[in-house]
Parts: sequence; C-alpha cells; structure tokens
Amino acid sequence: MSAWDRALVAAHHAAERGLNVFPLTDHKTPAIPSPHPPRAVGDCKGGCGRLGHGVHDATTDHTLIQRMFERARWASGYGIACGREPHHLIGIDLDVKDGLDGVADLRALAADHGFTVPATATVATPSGGWHLWLTTEPGTRLLNSVGKQRDHSHGLDVRGSGGYLVGPGSTGTHGAYYFAAGTDPNSIAPAPPELLAALAPKPAPTAVPDPNRLRERIHHQDAYTRAVLTREADKVRATAEGGRKNRLWASSAAVGRLIHTRALDEALAHDALLDAGLATGLKPAECEYAIRRGFKAAATASRAA
Repeated sequence: MSAWDRALVAAHHAAERGLNVFPLTDHKTPAIPSPHPPRAVGDCKGGCGRLGHGVHDATTDHTLIQRMFERARWASGYGIACGREPHHLIGIDLDVKDGLDGVADLRALAADHGFTVPATATVATPSGGWHLWLTTEPGTRLLNSVGKQRDHSHGLDVRGSGGYLVGPGSTGTHGAYYFAAGTDPNSIAPAPPELLAALAPKPAPTAVPDPNRLRERIHHQDAYTRAVLTREADKVRATAEGGRKNRLWASSAAVGRLIHTRALDEALAHDALLDAGLATGLKPAECEYAIRRGFKAAATASRAA
C-alpha cells in the first residue's frame, strides 16, 4: 500500500470518529495549493467554494475527503483540524529532540499547577515525540504553536482552534505517525481545567518600565547580580534584527538561574529584560513570550540538575 493509500484510509477512519480532516504533503503542509494569487493567500477561508484553503478545507464528509485526495495524489498524510465539533480537540505536542524534553515539561507543568495528565489517545511522531489528544468545551481558545505567551517551557507546543495535528497513518519526510502502543484511538479525555488555565495566553505588559526607576532598582542589587543582569540586558540591546528573539530568550534563561536561586527578584529581571527587548524594536508581546520561555527553561534545567 502506498503512502497516499494509507493516508486516505486513515483519514476516512478519522472522519468516522468525528474528526475533520484534509490531505497533507510529506512536509506536513496542506497538499492542495491555494487557488488564490500569492498576495491574497490567507485572505479567503474557503468562502470562494474552491479547495486549497488548508485547515479550512477539513471535513468529515467522505465524498469530499475522497475528492481532496484525488486532487492531491502526492499527499502522504492528513491533518486533523482542532477546535471543531464534536470533540473541540486540542493537541499537546511534546517534542523530544535537540535537547528538548516535552514529556518532562508537561510533568513539571502538572506538578506546578496541580493536575494529573489523563490517559488519552496519543500519537507517536517520527522524532520520538508525542501528540496528546484532549477534548475541550465549545468556545475554548488557545494560541497555536510553541507556547506563545504561555508560562511553560518550549518543549511543549499546543494546537488549538485554527491549528491542526498530523493524523496517525500519515508518512512524513522523517517517518510515520501512528497511535502509541496501549492507546485507545476512541478514548479522547477531557483537558484538565488546570492545564487549560496554565496554557491560556498571558496578557502583554500594560506599561513600559520607567528607565530611571529601573536603573535605581538594578543599582540596589549586589555586585554579582547587578553585573549579570546588566551584561545580559546589554547583549539583548546589541543584537541585530534576525536574532533578537533568540537572544532575549537566551539572556532570560541565563538571568532565570538567579531567580531560581532567589538571588534576583523575578519582577526586576522581567522589567530589565523587557526594557532591553523593547529597545531592539521587538513588540511587547514578543518580548513577554521570549522572557517567559527563558525563565521557564531555567527553572526546568534547575529542577533537573
């Protein structure tokens, strides 16, 4: 059986379980190209009546699924749209590669916020990671991908409304996706309320730190703490466009170690790094996201040490 055939059969099975699906390439991107000119891609969500709108094409209609796959004979997988009835599915993507450990991140998140990770349908990914499927109430909104504006580590990503998961039975460039051993494909557990609260987007800062007050607060730190905080903030300010977010994350992780040892107040560290990030031209929300990721990474590393 070809990868196309396997994906088609699996997509039909998923639709029978109430999951909305559409074909993907082996690079996990929508297989049917957009019918619109490049500058207009993304403006239409399928209202034109043509195929080629990615996750917005997702359906449980078997006739339409067959039609989509026939239009994309190069497809080797399928996507499952999150947030759709009846499951209002979200996906917890646990990366276990390149130094990331999403499983440990989720375990730490559960310990920090007082919930138990439920047994649920789980898909094994080619990289050794896992996709946990969870149901939510209608209207639940979570930001998609790489934990944007969330207070958790960067080995744990989220797929919510408007996003999609690669379905089991798909084949990507690095291998196959399949249900993990012992998992029940028909058992999708409700997401714990504490998990949803932990994953909810945090508001962007409401005020820019006052520079004079910030300098005074830094001045009152001991010499070592002051030197580390000043050095890392200066590194951020000196970073050119293209590396600003990564630099801010790295400096936040470095400063975060002082927070974990209680040598530095988190609010002061946050304000100093926010001031530095804003000085590079980053938006407040971008700064907040990078800083919180860095702090969480430092806390996770400290617990593992």
